[in-house]
Amino acid sequence: MTTTLGWIVGSGLLMSMLALSGSLTLVLPPSWFDRLVLPLVALAAGSLLGGALFVMVPAAVAQLGNRLTVFVALAAGVVVFHLLEQFLRWHHCHRAVCPHAPAGTLVLVADAVHNLIGGLAVGSAFVIDIRLGVVTWLVAAAHEVPQELGDFGILVHSGWSRRSALGYNVLSALTFLLGGLVAYGASASLDVAVLVPFAAGNFIYIALADLVPEITTSPAAGAKVVQTACFLAGLGLLLATAMLTT
Repeated sequence: MTTTLGWIVGSGLLMSMLALSGSLTLVLPPSWFDRLVLPLVALAAGSLLGGALFVMVPAAVAQLGNRLTVFVALAAGVVVFHLLEQFLRWHHCHRAVCPHAPAGTLVLVADAVHNLIGGLAVGSAFVIDIRLGVVTWLVAAAHEVPQELGDFGILVHSGWSRRSALGYNVLSALTFLLGGLVAYGASASLDVAVLVPFAAGNFIYIALADLVPEITTSPAAGAKVVQTACFLAGLGLLLATAMLTT
């Protein structure tokens, strides 16, 4: 269990450091930003969907059995993220300047909740199996970079200083570590495996409701080809990972 705790703490701190990737917006012109970030969004969408369908749901079924509970938890994961967006009026944005962007504080609050749920998911995955934890972390991290790029841009365009935007982004990301520690502590008395299909529902919602619409707005045929290829690459990568780890 000490090894498991070490993995949870290390992965949580590393995820928090990915929040610094938002600083790339300081050196990228807007045209370069969209050219770089949308293929990353497409790759993240495929990775999230593939991770949920090929890795996390099968792992949950193996751990909990092919029971209705698994799929109720999966549906709950979808619903919770839908409610998060409905009531916090928060939506992932992956552009240098986001139309109708929410206030900076709202972005940080929503991100903190998002990261807390992600930490719960990854922590519970590590409790079940270190390999499952690593794969779940990688899937979550695939989305973290384009998300942080968008969030940093929103904060700066909302009037935050660049230093404050980076600092508060890192602080909001630390709730990922908190979620992992909560999952680890709860595992002593509860079966936290149910959080794995719950997280899979989160990933499916983010992929299909947030990310896929972002990559279907480009009118250029060449961009569509690149983004579709990246989306399929994300799916294929997680399918290969599932085949190699089972």
